[in-house]
Amino acid sequence: MFKKYLSKLEAIIAWSQSILTEKQFIFLSSVLVGITSAFAVIVLKTFAHWVFSFATYINGILKLSFINSILPIAGLLLTVFVVKRFLGGSIEKGTPQILYAVAKKASIIPKKQMYAQIFTSSLTVGLGGSAGLESPIVVTGAAFGSNYAQKYKLSYKDRTLLIGCGVAAGIAAAFNAPIAGVLFAIEFLLVDVSISAFTPIMIAAATGALVSVIALDETILLNFKQQQEFDYHKIPFYVLLGVATGFISIYYTRNFRRTEHFFQRLKLNPYKKALLGASILAVLIFVFPTLFGEGYESIKVLADKNPGEILENTLFSKFRDNTWVLLAFVGLTMMLKVFATAITLGSGGNGGNFAPSLFLGSYVGFLFSKAINFTGLTQLPVSNFTMVGMAGILSGLFHAPLTAIFLIAEITGGYSLMLPLMIVSSISFAISKRFEKHSMDVKDLAQKGHAFTSNKDTNVLSTLDTNSIIQTDYLTVTPDENLEKLVDLISHSNQVIFAVVDKEQHLLGIVHFNNIREIIFNTYRVKYTLVKDIMAIPAEVIYPFNSMETVMNKFERSKMAFLPVIKDEKYFGFISKSVALEAYRSKLKSMIIE
Repeated sequence: MFKKYLSKLEAIIAWSQSILTEKQFIFLSSVLVGITSAFAVIVLKTFAHWVFSFATYINGILKLSFINSILPIAGLLLTVFVVKRFLGGSIEKGTPQILYAVAKKASIIPKKQMYAQIFTSSLTVGLGGSAGLESPIVVTGAAFGSNYAQKYKLSYKDRTLLIGCGVAAGIAAAFNAPIAGVLFAIEFLLVDVSISAFTPIMIAAATGALVSVIALDETILLNFKQQQEFDYHKIPFYVLLGVATGFISIYYTRNFRRTEHFFQRLKLNPYKKALLGASILAVLIFVFPTLFGEGYESIKVLADKNPGEILENTLFSKFRDNTWVLLAFVGLTMMLKVFATAITLGSGGNGGNFAPSLFLGSYVGFLFSKAINFTGLTQLPVSNFTMVGMAGILSGLFHAPLTAIFLIAEITGGYSLMLPLMIVSSISFAISKRFEKHSMDVKDLAQKGHAFTSNKDTNVLSTLDTNSIIQTDYLTVTPDENLEKLVDLISHSNQVIFAVVDKEQHLLGIVHFNNIREIIFNTYRVKYTLVKDIMAIPAEVIYPFNSMETVMNKFERSKMAFLPVIKDEKYFGFISKSVALEAYRSKLKSMIIE
């Protein structure tokens, strides 16, 4: 029955494509992608919230803290089981796969990502894994956009645009924050986009937020109705908070990578690795129950007037009125969050770092303001610092200050905190950028030339394949031949550069026509001069595995118009700088999203 209705819907969409203009069809498509992304959010958020409420209810009755520790073990093992049994044994996790698809796979994302992320992340995070659902939501939305575009045979530019629509709709629906959704798509994915391309992205984000508001229980969303007035006299303390969140972002990024890489290097089968990670996570959650799941409930508690409630149902519940114990608990939880998340994801779970960044930021802001207030120097608005801290960490980790500013502004229900949000986000971003060139999600891909960054030239070059511009039909000469052979080759071809090779085709040098122009018109010198006497050692050589950015850097350093290519230690061909530049111009033209 479902397939029957789906076929009818697809037929209607195909018919509309035939009668609408290209731009009108993109507008319609952005609405449809926004709706599907929003429903993915509803499924994930509802399941995760239901499991958390159930665990909290059982724990409230039995007063057994270990209940929350058992669920993550089950969640990680079930996630591994689903991946092994139903998803071919592996699943690409995290938002970097979207960047890789756009940069290297013509914006084509596998179909299984439309459902794989929902199932696996709901098991991991819903059952208490210390990660976030936003990354799986974003990947799911991107997969909907990509596969929709493939279904209706849209171009690379339109596929990329609809991926951006899916990303924007996912964030907008997850937080009821359409502006933040648009900005995240721009900052994270569509770094090169024209103003006209904003319209479909805005439509998708608005659609996602609207569906979320209608169908999703508001209590599930992260939002705050209470906030204190902004006092400009507190600006120096917001500056200090910006500095703190910047350095803590660096701490999180580096320790997350170390911990995740540790688990990746373990020579264990997936179930044993999941059991090891889940056991460590269970101990952490037993002592610090706020590490369970996304952690949004504890953020709301910290921003409330009674933050001591965060110690309820913990080993420290009898100290809920003790400020020192509360600060110590928050501080330790803050420092351990990175390890809980890295263990969750590194041992086989699926999720992301978006929610952990908000969790960490709220704890930093709370701890900072409470500590200052405790000294008696001044009285800071704790709830404001708790919320602004989220923007600081989000900006520092993802290098997305605009997203951070407007996301917190939208979930707080107003823009009265705009100035402190701008101060904290910009300072945190600047500090993080100084020590970490790329955001934590982009770093590995960017180092390999596999992802778009804020550098437009690098983005375009990353999409070009070095092998596609290697010319292998160049004639060669041997070192012991005289120049008569070379002159004959020049007179019967358009070639101006020749590789000098031995019998095994090893490159010995190169000869360029411009460098022997005076010699070839002298018959005597042509007859008695050997090639090895006039060949030159190339200033640079290229290998097929070199990225196009590396190739262009070699052209820049050598000041040469042609560079030889070496493959398997033997001469393979030449790359012409003019051919490389033409490929760059053609790709740039095809990538401009309008």
